[in-house]
Amino acid sequence: MAETLRRLANTSSFSVLQDKLESWHKDYHVISCDQNLNRCCELIELTAKIQGQLFAILNLAASEGGHYAGVDTLKMRLLPWLGTCFSMARPSVTDDTSLQLIQDSVEKDRRIRELSSSHDSDMLKMETQLCSTRLQLDSIRSELAEAQTELDETKNKSATTLLATEDEILQLKADLRSAHEQLEIYKRKVDSLDDYERQIRLLRDEVSYLSTEKALLQERLVRSRSPSPLPRLSRSSSPVRSESPTRAQLTNSSRHARLVSRLSDLYAVERLEAQTLLRRYITDLEMVQKIIFIAVVESFKTAKLAYRQFKLRVRKTLSPSHFGPESLEDAAVDYIVRNLDLYDVQASVNDVINAMNVNPRISFPPEVDFVLISSLIREACRVAFAMQTLDLPLDLAFASDGELYNDSKYRRSYDSEFSAPLVMYHVWPALVEGDVVLVKGEAVTRRGVLWSRSRSRSVSPVRSRSLSPTRSLAFNSNRSPDRLTASFL
Repeated sequence: MAETLRRLANTSSFSVLQDKLESWHKDYHVISCDQNLNRCCELIELTAKIQGQLFAILNLAASEGGHYAGVDTLKMRLLPWLGTCFSMARPSVTDDTSLQLIQDSVEKDRRIRELSSSHDSDMLKMETQLCSTRLQLDSIRSELAEAQTELDETKNKSATTLLATEDEILQLKADLRSAHEQLEIYKRKVDSLDDYERQIRLLRDEVSYLSTEKALLQERLVRSRSPSPLPRLSRSSSPVRSESPTRAQLTNSSRHARLVSRLSDLYAVERLEAQTLLRRYITDLEMVQKIIFIAVVESFKTAKLAYRQFKLRVRKTLSPSHFGPESLEDAAVDYIVRNLDLYDVQASVNDVINAMNVNPRISFPPEVDFVLISSLIREACRVAFAMQTLDLPLDLAFASDGELYNDSKYRRSYDSEFSAPLVMYHVWPALVEGDVVLVKGEAVTRRGVLWSRSRSRSVSPVRSRSLSPTRSLAFNSNRSPDRLTASFL
């Protein structure tokens, strides 16, 4: 009995019951009806457990007193209380289990109180944060109102200054127009200055050339007046006279290398630019490559013809006054080398475009013109003209569609059939020096395509003879005749 009483005292069951009762009294008006009933049932269960323990102690105490000890107490206190029809059966669990359940209940109640306190603190923190957020929102609203006020003021100020700025804009436009006019005037002056400088440079070259000729003539005059017959006998076979190199002969190797490199640059740069420009109007890549190839070939033909005509005029002009040690042919070539800028390249460009307009192998949209690739044609004409001044002139290899593919003259394009023996069409011509190929061209080889096309159509579509506005303007422009006057020689 003493041990059971000790365990009951150590568990502090009545203090726990009092704490639960006070907690329920505090939360009675806060929690719901179900929670109130649950707490009441919990207190009843706890009270019943304590009463069960007390009845067990009562039974042990009565058994320790013998048969007759404590009878009066039981009769006077217990029996009348039991007479009120309240009885308590012995719990189905053991004493130790009941005490453990009481301890678990105490621990759960403690955890509930801790969670409630932490919940209250969290709610307080959230309310504090909400208040601070509201304060920040109010400050942002006030800043937004101030910004809107400043914006309205700025709009009003800009509206008032708009009229003044319009006058300033008109004045600036007038100043800009006058500046453009002055710029055009200065450009014309610069162009005229460049012409003057070019004429001065030509005159200086001519003066130096005439001074050299004068010295040579004076030397010949001195030799002719000499009484010794040896100079007269050796004059016709003088090695100095026959082997004296001209400026063209001295620069032949350097000009040769530079022109070959320039033709390679035309293939790598200007050809691709012209191809990109033509693809805007022609979707067929084959037709675009044919147009570029024919443009280069026609440029070389036109430039060679212009060189022969230019050379004839130079020889005709120099023949009356030529007394130099070199031949008239060498003097004419030397003069052309020193005055390549006298070549009328624009006339050659117009001739090439005219030849392409009537070429039956290519077609072109009627609303545009071959002037689109005039930059490529101009550079090709200049290179071809300069190549004719070399000691052994450079030229393009003969090419025709359907010819047998020659690996020493061409290389196949990336879209070719490498087993095809015939050339379908050419992309770029080969450069030759006599019979030696210096730079390979590019060709497209395919099987059976050439013959199937020749059976399907006899002639390629030809350009319409009705000229576009740009074409008619190019044809109707009056070109000054290409004449070489004595003032330039």
